Amino acid sequence: MKLRKICKIIIYLFIITIAAILLIDRWISHKTSPYIYTSIDDLPKRSIGVVLGTAKYVRTGVLNQFYTYRIQGAIDLYQSYKVDHLLLSGDNALRSYNEPITMQRDLLKAKIPLSAIHLDFAGFRTLDSVIRANRVFDANEFTIITQEFHCERAIFIALSQGIQAQCYAVPSPSEMKMVRVREILARIGAFLDVYILNKEPKFLGPMLPIIQEDNLTEPSQKVESLSNNSSSAPAETSNR
Repeated sequence: MKLRKICKIIIYLFIITIAAILLIDRWISHKTSPYIYTSIDDLPKRSIGVVLGTAKYVRTGVLNQFYTYRIQGAIDLYQSYKVDHLLLSGDNALRSYNEPITMQRDLLKAKIPLSAIHLDFAGFRTLDSVIRANRVFDANEFTIITQEFHCERAIFIALSQGIQAQCYAVPSPSEMKMVRVREILARIGAFLDVYILNKEPKFLGPMLPIIQEDNLTEPSQKVESLSNNSSSAPAETSNR
């Protein structure tokens, strides 16, 4: 009898936990939807676009579509005069794995001028990328560039910090089931980071305003000293 009661309590706690997880997931989607755009024509202009990093290739060596869509989205926004500067924020775990440098190379190939490109080597997580864009690169109103599901988490973090960000949602690959599951868990982590743990970025450092760097040849190199401080492993998908 006692065992049955314990089992019931465990089942009830499990149901409550699952319900709470799903509720937080839906609440984040609802809270952030007014700040997410899928059409370039509808997207308000901002001086700075923040591209959230991911690996260019998955572990099998296949080109990562999450990466491809984000880079193309950044190119489209710049060429449509929706942003003047692109802040490339990502991980740089190894000398051979450097998300910001990889993104920069592909943008330069697309004829985006070096003067419009800025690198953040300490964007280890979405939280780091969003908060550093504000506190390190002095951007308060900016456009985040990533997939829609990722937009929701990024905007949620921005809103919690009083940052006036919006997001341009680029297309997602067709296979999204496992990514969606990981995203739900990532949102729970973001919720805990924001409301319980008061998580801060791994690195902050001195202020490096992007807008005041217009006349510098390579402004993004100011933060290159951070590129050797990372010990995290490369991500296979976008759900960092």
